[in-house]
Formats: sequence, structure tokens, C-alpha cells
Amino acid sequence: MDTQQIPLFLDAFSDAIAQVVEQVEPAVVNIRVTRALADRRGSHMSDGGGSGVIFTPDGFAVTNAHVVEGAVVARVILSDGRSFFASVVGSDPATDIAVLRVQGDDLPYARFGDSNLLRTGQFVVAIGNPFGFQRTVTAGIVSALGRSLRSESGRLMDGVVQTDAALNPGNSGGPLVSARGEIIGINTAVIRTAQGICFAIPSNTAVHISGELMRKGRVVRGYLGVAGMTVELPTRVVRAHSLETERGVLVESVVPRSPAQGAGVMAGDVLVGLDDSTVRSIDDVHRLMTAEIIGRRVALDVLREGQRVVLWVVPQETRSELG
Repeated sequence: MDTQQIPLFLDAFSDAIAQVVEQVEPAVVNIRVTRALADRRGSHMSDGGGSGVIFTPDGFAVTNAHVVEGAVVARVILSDGRSFFASVVGSDPATDIAVLRVQGDDLPYARFGDSNLLRTGQFVVAIGNPFGFQRTVTAGIVSALGRSLRSESGRLMDGVVQTDAALNPGNSGGPLVSARGEIIGINTAVIRTAQGICFAIPSNTAVHISGELMRKGRVVRGYLGVAGMTVELPTRVVRAHSLETERGVLVESVVPRSPAQGAGVMAGDVLVGLDDSTVRSIDDVHRLMTAEIIGRRVALDVLREGQRVVLWVVPQETRSELG
């Protein structure tokens, strides 16, 4: 690029950022919650908060589940200074997504984009309220796609977007926005010991989970009733049974009267397949426990005392975060 063109390029880049902010910022809210906590000091109230973004004209807003966890009272403050009460419609700790309903009129809103179209190196903008500083804007690029991140519930979130757009406490739940002014992620986490490593839940996940929460108030998942851990399989076992994986899930316990117990699963079994899909880790079990599997008779591929056996199980609707 000719050196004389650099100022023009920088001006155009600055204008692009400003236009994105002008388009989305009115819909970004500062969320303030009062929580009821119980600990060794007894029951008491605690204040907290984060960011969120209104995504429908009738006041539905998306944020992180951990932002509104335990909320007794929630208020949102818009960029124009207006403040409204909000109710928690539903929360899904497994994906760290929650939906609020803002009790107000004439509300601005932003639109979701398609996170499947994201590319590494793409320019993005994060908008939020870090440390209570409202309407803070940072810019960066998509550093990587398809990352995995452990949610506070313990489940593994797949397809997470990594970005170097600076995030700080209070940014949680705010939007990650494309150059087209579309929400392509919901900011969720920062690696505090690193610089420039931040994560966002992809917009397609946020749209799906938000829809479930708005319709049902919760996300329905399947349930087997096992607790287990990922283990390496001996090479001789892999070869003997022509397995497609060198790892499996060792069943440590089986919940009484659960689908797994009814199917004959026993502690010490190693799960290597479920419903024609390979199981390499406990996270694979979680991933396969979708609503579509509930009530359907599916095959459970198990290694037991060196033998490969197939058990038939009918998953129920989830009762907990166990697989």
C-alpha cells in the first residue's frame, strides 16, 4: 500500500468501527442484579452484573447464564440512560446463555448474524460494560474458530469463538459484532493469566438456546444416569475389537432406577459408542444427549471384561448435569 494511502485506509477503518458501534450500541444493556446467597455467614444479598443485548423489538435480551445466576431482582440500563426492570425468562448453564425480558417500551434491538460464516482473521467489535464503565468498545479479530471451553456447569461448550478483542469483567454477556453490525457471538470468558485470549459463544448457538428458553423456559436434554471419566484404551483392545477410538468413558457409577441401570449398564463398563456415534469422552456423551434422543431406543456400545457388548437404552429427559 502506498504510504499516502495509509491515512485514507485508517480513516475508512475508523469509520467502519464507528458505524458498527452506532448501529449496535443502543441495544447493548448494562445488567445489574441482586442475588440471594447462602454461605457460612448465613443468608444475605449480593450485587453483581454484566452486559447483555436486546435482540427483539419486544424486549427479549440475551446474556450469560452466570451473569443472572441466583438473581432475585434484575435491572437493565440502556445507553440512553433509561432503566427498566427485567425478568429472567430462562437460563442454560451448560452453554452459559440466559434470556431476559425487559419491561419497557420503544426498545432498540440488534440482529443476529450467521456464525457459520465467520473466518479466522475477520474483524470484530466487542461492546459491553467492563468494571461498570458503560458503553465500552474494543476491536480485534477472530483469532480461532471451533475452540472448546468448559462452562461453569462442567459441560464442554463446542465451537466457541476465540478473539483478541479485549474483554474484562463486566463484558460478560455483551455482543461480539461483525463489520456488518450483526451479533456473531456473546462474550463469555477471558483467560486472566493471558493477554488477548478471549472467548464468545457463537451466535448460532445463542439463537438456538435463546429460542428454547423463550419457548420452554429451559433447554431439554437427554439423560442416561451414569457418572464416568474419560480413559485411554489398551492398544490390544482397540485392535481386537477394531474400534474407531483409542479412548472411551469408564462408568464409575450408575444412578438407581435410571435408563442406564434399566439397560444393564454396570460400574466398570467402558462406553465406546452411542446411537451409531463413537464415544471418545464424557463430553461426547453430553453432546449426544439431545432432545431428539429422548424416548428413543438406542444402542449403547460397551466394553465389559474384555468383551464388546451392545446394550439397548431409552434415554429420559435430563434430571441433572450427569450424562
